[in-house]
Amino acid sequence: QEYIELGKIDYINYIQIFENKGSVMGCSNPHPHGQIWGQSSLPTQVEKTQTNLKKYFDQNQRTLLHDYIQEELQKEERIVIENDHFVALVPFWAIWPFETMIISKRTFGKITDFSHSERVSFAKIIKELTVKYDNLFETSFPYSSGIHQAPTDGENHPEWTMHMHFYPPLLRSASVKKFQVGYEMLGEAQRDITPEQSAERLRLLSTIHYKTT
Repeated sequence: QEYIELGKIDYINYIQIFENKGSVMGCSNPHPHGQIWGQSSLPTQVEKTQTNLKKYFDQNQRTLLHDYIQEELQKEERIVIENDHFVALVPFWAIWPFETMIISKRTFGKITDFSHSERVSFAKIIKELTVKYDNLFETSFPYSSGIHQAPTDGENHPEWTMHMHFYPPLLRSASVKKFQVGYEMLGEAQRDITPEQSAERLRLLSTIHYKTT
């Protein structure tokens, strides 16, 4: 509803929905809590995504992320969870040790395009993924997450496939945080673990919370 109402405002061209969890992420409230920001310009990360999605669509008349998940589903190396409507995977470009994305199997650009069954599937895959995170180090796993979707600028955006990012900071245990310093900040981010290793570790975890087993 907020996405719809904010999107109706003439000068609001993008709406960022995000959620933070955990004091290690600098949150005053350790529990998951979300925010919605509306703005007139595209955020830098979204603008880069928009540019590449449109370039690919204009060249191929297909969406980049739809083609991408088809490749990932064939390889099965970086898939963490799959259900009827969504895929959760570790992208090959992941920077954070256990970074994941949830991507819609059907091509649509925004959350208002969900069918009822897709809403249920989306809720289930978020639940299963976050439980896997908790089970990884048997702790309430911190993260920042957010939905990337089509701008609200009044234009058609067939190039978009709605997706959600999870950026969790834990590296090797519940107490060891991933920091980006030195060359990573000034040159290029370095991985501490391969996307395939991350996906395998997450995939093998139960979707039943460790505290209830």
